[in-house]
Amino acid sequence: MVNDKRLFLGSCFALITTAFSFSISAATLKNLGMDLDFSGEKLGFINSLWFLGFPISMIIGGLIYNSIGPKKIMKIAFISHFLGAALTLFAIYNASPSSYAILLISNLLLGIGCGCTEAACNPMIADTYQGDQRNKMLNRFHMWFPGGIVVGSLLSEFMTNMGLSWQSQFWLIPIPAVIYFYLFYGQAFPKSKIEESGALGENLKAMFSLIYVFIFVCMALTAITEFGPQKWTGLIMESSGAKPTLILALVTGLMAVTRFVGGPITKALGQTGVLLSGAVLASIGIYLFSTQTGSMTYAAAIVFAMGVALFWPTMIGITASKVPLSGALGLSIIGGVGMFSTAIFQPFIGRWVDNDLAAKSAEGLTGTELELAAGQATLSTMTTFPLILIVLFTILFFWQKGKKDPEAAAH
Repeated sequence: MVNDKRLFLGSCFALITTAFSFSISAATLKNLGMDLDFSGEKLGFINSLWFLGFPISMIIGGLIYNSIGPKKIMKIAFISHFLGAALTLFAIYNASPSSYAILLISNLLLGIGCGCTEAACNPMIADTYQGDQRNKMLNRFHMWFPGGIVVGSLLSEFMTNMGLSWQSQFWLIPIPAVIYFYLFYGQAFPKSKIEESGALGENLKAMFSLIYVFIFVCMALTAITEFGPQKWTGLIMESSGAKPTLILALVTGLMAVTRFVGGPITKALGQTGVLLSGAVLASIGIYLFSTQTGSMTYAAAIVFAMGVALFWPTMIGITASKVPLSGALGLSIIGGVGMFSTAIFQPFIGRWVDNDLAAKSAEGLTGTELELAAGQATLSTMTTFPLILIVLFTILFFWQKGKKDPEAAAH
């Protein structure tokens, strides 16, 4: 017998593991660069391997979901999470010329574990719930990514204040992994119920529809809009007069709360309304990040958080409702392209940081003033992503206005 509550709780702890691997690395990114003498571009490549492993395992997981089921995919997730954390700890405690290569591998493994979590849990939850309840539970599941980042960020700040080394923070990652392993152990998992989800031909046909391709493009930009500023918070915000870990905790805390009540918000505004309003707020938030300092940075964080909070679960939800025949594979591809685009842009963002530092240094800026000006210049460049989304989501809003979901029409 399937224990839906236990499986959902296990899924949440698996996502918390993902969040810890994200937040701890973001909070310690500057320390990693300084202690191991890595450039911004090298740090970008380390980040990108996490984001690259994510879509690879999501897409493969989507392809094999119906044949091997979510249980085996989550076993792969646990092994990858555990090995990734172990290799990271080895590389940072035993700094050497090989540490860079080891960190690339460890981040790839962590990304694979996180991608397997999405590949298994998204369709499992979508199979279990229907209609508005599906949107509600997907939002509550995805609440634990920002929720886990809040916990990870605050623990990181606490450990720093306690005088513990930045390396010790990486011991936090395996803890939720062990918990979700326990919750999933010995449990029966549900079989796929999404219409025609077992037919690969039907999945692929649905994925070549115009609406799916449009969602695919939008997802690439929503992901980098959400993860770009967050992943580089520690490095870019260090000189803004605000604590980077507290900014990250504030952003992700608000995201978690918003996702918890995301069901009624989505019901009121509609999926396309949520996405369009989110793009507008995200644009304003990143612009404020690029121009404000001190306490106003926290105000920018609030606006940014409200903008990106419902992006990811709504993109998954709109795929499930507008293109139900894409099945588990379709959901995995959408999540995968989000992470893949983020992986591609990480070295570019690192290079923007390096170039902006060089440009501002040439203007005669030094010290904290130099770091602040360069960081804000990089954030200004990042506003391009949500501005494009405003245009795309406006098109989507009017395109889908008044249309019934295929899933609803079938029932």
